[in-house]
Amino acid sequence: MKQSDFKELRTLTVAELQQKARETKEQLFNLRFQLRTGHLSDFSRVKAVKREYAQIQTVISEKRLNEASHGAA
Repeated sequence: MKQSDFKELRTLTVAELQQKARETKEQLFNLRFQLRTGHLSDFSRVKAVKREYAQIQTVISEKRLNEASHGAA
């Protein structure tokens, strides 16, 4: 994921990010399944999707912490 894509993630709402996380998790499941059955030719794709999922989760956490800190003030 490029830096510009990461900035784009930060503009999304938490609900949109959760939907994107579900889609990424499903994609990761399919890639792992293909890996186990021997149908996956690009092994680096698994690592890239795992990283993308982690970045989405990080942005979700940041947004929730930001909401909690502004809500308490």
